[in-house]
Parts: sequence; structure tokens; C-alpha cells
Amino acid sequence: MAKVIDNPRPTAKERLNKTIESVQGSQAWNSIFRPGSIFRKGYSDSPRNRSYVIMNSVLYHLHPVKVKRHAVKVSYTLCLGGLSFFLFILLTVTGIFLMFFYRPEATAAWNDIKSLQTSVAFGLMVRNMHRWGAHLMVLTVFLHMARVFYHGAYKPPREFNWVIGVVLLTLTLLLSFTGYLLPWDQLAMWAVAVGTNMMGYTPVFGSQVRFVLLGGVEIGSETLLRWYVLHVLMLPFVIVIFMAVHFWRVRKDGGISGPL
Repeated sequence: MAKVIDNPRPTAKERLNKTIESVQGSQAWNSIFRPGSIFRKGYSDSPRNRSYVIMNSVLYHLHPVKVKRHAVKVSYTLCLGGLSFFLFILLTVTGIFLMFFYRPEATAAWNDIKSLQTSVAFGLMVRNMHRWGAHLMVLTVFLHMARVFYHGAYKPPREFNWVIGVVLLTLTLLLSFTGYLLPWDQLAMWAVAVGTNMMGYTPVFGSQVRFVLLGGVEIGSETLLRWYVLHVLMLPFVIVIFMAVHFWRVRKDGGISGPL
């Protein structure tokens, strides 16, 4: 008499693993997540193939192929560059929120700020986040530059990226200054007067630059509009470009410089 062998039913875990294998083996999955595109699939575990995964993936390409041991120590970099970038993103998000309740008009700017703080839900909190985030960004960018200088990261082959960093520091200060003017109170008026008068003493093009910044020969509504456009459009756009170049040069120059 033949012996009957009962086939045990697959467990839930086995069925789940089989389903995952079927999905990952499908044509649709391979067309989207092809080997090396996002997941480490299809490459053997070797230093060369690990590099291929990084270089052939859009997401992984944001990170270096190799990371030096000192670069991952918080005590070495203090994450000042990352904090500066995070604060820039925070300022972008909170700034977009503030733009919904602000009009760059001399007769309405201060009232809009006051209404934002008293009548808009979470308005005071968001404005304070934007204000203190701006102060912290100036501080973190300055400390980042000081850390880079102390560790000698301005030396070859990183001279170009040091210049980019100096430009970003200057743009950060300009971004902070232009935002300081937008409430259009008495302090902002005097800040515009002092700043534009200083620009007026620039050799050759001083008077022309002052005229462009004021929108005329005197401070008025056109002045506020021009500084508003600088703050919300032109300066952030230029900063994003220089940040992209800055990050690219960090990778191109071999990552974060080592200790002295």
C-alpha cells in the first residue's frame, strides 16, 4: 500500500516572502528599480561594484562613494554645514507661509505684520520661527566658515570651494538684511537709508546702484517692493545655485577635509 505524504501548508511568512519575490521579479519592478538605480540589487559586494551603485543612482549620487572616518564624527564638523542647509529649508517653508499674509506696500506692510501676529492662527509662532531661524542661520554659516578655516579646508585643492563659501556667507548676510527691512518700521527706514547711502559711495557706479535700490531718489513704496523682490526671489535663487555648486565641489574634492 502506497504511503501518502501530506504536504504542509506554507506559513504566512513564507507566503509573504514568495509574494515579495514575485513582485521584485516582475517586469514592471525591474523597469522602475533596475539594478543600481535605487536599491543595491544585481551587484556583487565589492568596492568597485559599490562605487557603480553610487554613480549609477540618482538618489545615491547625492552621497559620496566613500566616507572618511573623521567625516562622520559630530565632534569634528559639528554638523554646521548641515544645520545651515536645514535652516535655509526652514526659512523657505516659513517664508512661503508669511507671503500669504504680507503685502509689500509702504502703507500696509506694518499692519500686515501686526495682523499676522494677532489674528492669524500660529502666525506669531511662524514669524518667530522665521526670525530666529534667520539669526541662527547667520550664526551657523559664520561658525561653519570658522571651522573650515581652523581645519585648513581652504587649502589646495579646495580653494575654489572656499571662495564659494565666502560668497554664500555674503549672500546670507544680504538675505538677513533684506528680511530685516520688510516690516517697514522706523528701524527698517533708517537701515535702508544707511545701507543705500553706503552703496552710494561705491566708486564709479555708486549713484546708479543707489538709484536702483531705492527705485528713485528718495525712500518710498518702490523701495520696499525692490527689497522684497530681492529677499523672496533673487537672493534665494542665487543661494540655491551656489549651494548646489558648493555641495558638488565637496564631493569633487574628495569629501570633507581631514584633521590637521
